[in-house]
Amino acid sequence: MQYIKRTHTCGELRASDAGKNVTLTGWVDFQRDLGGVIFIVVRDRYGKTQVVFNPQNNLQLHQQAASLRSEDVVSVSGKVNHRPDGMINPNMPTGEIDITAEGLTIITKSDVPPFAVTDDVNASEELRLQYRYLDLRRPALQKNFIIRHQMYQITRKYYDELKFIEVETPILMKSTPEGARDYLVPSRVHHGKFYALPQSPQTYKQLLMVAGMDRYFQIVKCFRDEDLRADRQPEFTQIDVEMSFVDEEDIYQVTEGLMKRFFKEIKGIEIQTPFPRLTYKDAIETYGSDKPDLRFDLKFVTLNDLVQDSGFKVFADVVKKGGVVAGFVVPQCASYSRSQLDNLTDFAKKMGAGGLVWIKITAESVESPIEKFIGKEVLLSIKNKMKANTGDLILLISDSWIKTYTILGNLRLEIGKRLNFLDDSKNSLLWVTDFPMFECDENEKRYVAVHHPFTSPKLEDLPLLDSDPSKARARAYDLVLNGNEIAGGSIRIHDRSLQSKVFGLLGINEVQAKKKFGFLLEAFRYGAPPHGGIAFGFDRICMLLTGEKSIRDVIAFPKTTSAMSLMDDSPSEVDEAQLKELHIKIG
Repeated sequence: MQYIKRTHTCGELRASDAGKNVTLTGWVDFQRDLGGVIFIVVRDRYGKTQVVFNPQNNLQLHQQAASLRSEDVVSVSGKVNHRPDGMINPNMPTGEIDITAEGLTIITKSDVPPFAVTDDVNASEELRLQYRYLDLRRPALQKNFIIRHQMYQITRKYYDELKFIEVETPILMKSTPEGARDYLVPSRVHHGKFYALPQSPQTYKQLLMVAGMDRYFQIVKCFRDEDLRADRQPEFTQIDVEMSFVDEEDIYQVTEGLMKRFFKEIKGIEIQTPFPRLTYKDAIETYGSDKPDLRFDLKFVTLNDLVQDSGFKVFADVVKKGGVVAGFVVPQCASYSRSQLDNLTDFAKKMGAGGLVWIKITAESVESPIEKFIGKEVLLSIKNKMKANTGDLILLISDSWIKTYTILGNLRLEIGKRLNFLDDSKNSLLWVTDFPMFECDENEKRYVAVHHPFTSPKLEDLPLLDSDPSKARARAYDLVLNGNEIAGGSIRIHDRSLQSKVFGLLGINEVQAKKKFGFLLEAFRYGAPPHGGIAFGFDRICMLLTGEKSIRDVIAFPKTTSAMSLMDDSPSEVDEAQLKELHIKIG
């Protein structure tokens, strides 16, 4: 089909272009007939422009335009005119002009689409994912991908300015335990052997430091076969960074510079650096999360000293067993009804709490169902320690250290949502540092790495690896934005003997270590520099910068929460011949 190529995009023309003869190409956004004059809006990635077909000017062209339907692909030629007074559309960048049609080519006709291609689309996510190429025509989604493109360009320019070099690492690699299941790829050539898709380029970027690359970055695809949710995908994108001869402060400074660029160039916002820092312990005990949302306050107060000798057996027993009694003040919510309080109690129980204790601070008194057990005097002491005011509501949880604070953390976020404390205009960035080196896997009765097995312990905690590894802290750090972990990293182990010791604590014996990580340990024999790095969740940062709620809205062809691609129906069965060639038999 022959058609005239465009002279301008659909978002380009302005009042200053009046009188020009132009050609636009794109999709019919919509068509309407107003008293014989037909108006169509032509849409492309750059915007929308209205075109007018008047039967008095060209009857044949008008009749041709009458057959147009949404999503037909057209080429339209004509003259740019000022819109008449009262017909200017201030909501369209091209709203001061329209085009009087003088030529029309219908390049391809469209079937009736399964949903309207509009930003206020009224269709399920499943249907939109099935017809993703239609969903991607929506201006709101196209705007997301323009922002994603900007992020790519900012990243590369920023790290290039700092003398980082971009190095590609393999997609087919050795399967190594890194916390999630690997996606495995069978080898046709090497019978019975498998590649793995990388969960991250962790070992490769460390090897690049051993290789003397000094400063590396990469925008890289990673793969994890894990349970999914709104902000997880089986394949996702990271900005991967590694540096030699650095400590934590160097990583913080370089990372904050990139975030400053993102906010300035994409949102026009100047963010303040350096970012606040909280240790893991302080984050948990103050906000109940290792990724706290600091857009609102509601800090926790621990009350063990006030309740350990009280008459309330529930609290006293928890403290005696080494647990915690803690809570927070909900401002001006003492007016909550019994049903509202029961609703909060049910929420806490769903999070694993045995119950929820509430205390109302009224003008007349301090009220609580536990008053008869704990006494008015202790209630007043709790009120004073928590600095509660008249009209406030106090919520308390008692259990083990991690359980108490985790439940309170979930309750804090729920209260924040209900009271509209989550202000989307705020951007709260902070570092969480000094994570535990290990945590205990109760099922396997062994230590597992909180971050990964290559993370260095804090130097002052090295003796604890021999005496009490559970108390050792890691030189690990996470970057948090509005309650979302957006980046994480660590200073790495660069000493072969220390790496072997950590493997041993993780239950990886010498034979297993050699089999899984022998290439890395071998490299450490030849002079490994001190090094550290960080990896950014590219999709998650893009989601937050665009104001979306799911990373699926910033990934061109995402999977569902069951790891399915509805558009091309993958994963799918393969031919028996392919399986036979790979020596695979489906049981």
